[in-house]
Amino acid sequence: MTAAATSADRPWTSAEEVAALVARFEDCTLPHAEWTHRAHLTVALWFASHHPPSEALDRVRSGILRLNAAHGVPTTPTRGYHETITRFYMHVVTHYLRQQELAGDWAERANRMVERLGARDLALRHYSEQRLKSPEARAAWIEPDIRPLP
Repeated sequence: MTAAATSADRPWTSAEEVAALVARFEDCTLPHAEWTHRAHLTVALWFASHHPPSEALDRVRSGILRLNAAHGVPTTPTRGYHETITRFYMHVVTHYLRQQELAGDWAERANRMVERLGARDLALRHYSEQRLKSPEARAAWIEPDIRPLP
């Protein structure tokens, strides 16, 4: 793992750092090594906080597709953009926002949310691995088969 990838997964230290992440996501200048799980969740939080749920989802989806294209990551049945995972995380982030008071600056908000929702296996608590890794789940939304969404 590179130093950039390691430092990219550390907690956010300032609101400006979070705003810069979102700006680089939007203009597709975010390096691939910095497009971490923490970055994904933080971008989801940003858009879910600034837009109604369907618009936030659309913005995140189109942004991921643009960023993947900029990084040369194709969308195939086994690689690239994953619709069910994107919608799953947008749902749980939006649900989290409805349950939480938005105290602190953006770094504090994002760090708290990642601490709560950042487990890499969170989606697998709701989906079987077979279902979540299916080409159908990558291409379109599918409902969980283990536990319903909150």
